[in-house]
Amino acid sequence: MGAEALPAIFAGFRARNPGIAIELVVTNRNQDLARGDADIAVRMIRPTQSGLVARRIGVTRIRLYAHRDYLARFGEPRSLADLANHCFIGFDRDNQTFRSAGALAKSLTREDFGFRCDSDLAQLAALRAGVGVGGCQDAIARRTPDLIPVLPNAFQMTLEVWLVMHRDLKTAPRVRLMFDWLAAGLTDYVRGRRPSLSASPTLA
Repeated sequence: MGAEALPAIFAGFRARNPGIAIELVVTNRNQDLARGDADIAVRMIRPTQSGLVARRIGVTRIRLYAHRDYLARFGEPRSLADLANHCFIGFDRDNQTFRSAGALAKSLTREDFGFRCDSDLAQLAALRAGVGVGGCQDAIARRTPDLIPVLPNAFQMTLEVWLVMHRDLKTAPRVRLMFDWLAAGLTDYVRGRRPSLSASPTLA
């Protein structure tokens, strides 16, 4: 999300609010908003910490994909069992995020992957380069027409998208402005629309 979805949303925000600096931390770990680790967080799980203002944006769907060149070379798997004969893209040592991806993910170990990396961005780059079969958000995969869904009826999952900030910041004009802008932009993202350049007013 941090590298693929948010920059396009920030572009419109900065164009209308050039006096506001943006700091982006890209991590799979939940930042502690109560401790001040961040002003706003985009999370893929329902927030449970007290003292937060949270808005559910919607859901994003993840399916298995492969580049058409990879499928031309190695054929298309016809069942989940067929994945054993393919280069599967997955984690190396950090499996925390992967384990949240449903029953299939919980049944796999690092030895099941022919390409292992703990960076989501590197996994996505490998998928786009035709290294093998891997999971990808539909909204991101649509940006690369050569990525083809694999076993769409055998595996798919959804993740909730939440926007969160500490309640003490909801009256801070700049933070609230960014929160509302992100809410509009992420809603466009999960619905498959391009981010609007006028999703929210400027700071007076």
